[in-house]
Amino acid sequence: MPTSEPELDVAELTAVMENFTRMAIRLPSAERLSFTTLSVLHTLAGRGPKRLGELTASEQVTQSAITQIVTRLERDGLVERRPDPSDGRAVLVHVTAAGAAVVDGRRAERMTRLAELAGRLAPADRTAVAAALPALARLVDLHGRQDGTASDHGEES
Repeated sequence: MPTSEPELDVAELTAVMENFTRMAIRLPSAERLSFTTLSVLHTLAGRGPKRLGELTASEQVTQSAITQIVTRLERDGLVERRPDPSDGRAVLVHVTAAGAAVVDGRRAERMTRLAELAGRLAPADRTAVAAALPALARLVDLHGRQDGTASDHGEES
């Protein structure tokens, strides 16, 4: 008797991923930066320098909004604008060492908090989460190929 593959409940997957994402974003202690601003920092730290137009598209905000965010981040010393070597009329936004430190600090705090939570799971649940990681990473890769972005499994705000 052949065994059938388990049916993936996409509605349940969506709900769990939305709730998990909300939780993971909020695990680090509160920052004085908005989620969108933190997302810009994470994007620059994970994917390298970007033009303002690229940030507008990746962060799904208006050109005006991204300009304001980058201006605030630049004022705070977290990013800097440099001429684009491939087009002297354009600028690239680079994360600074201080900006990377914000991203790294949030990731370290998130890892600590997730380790504490995972430690409270039953061993079978920890095993199930570990077993799901490769498939979740492949979903991220598939999305990256579909929208033309490089994947960065650690990227989020």
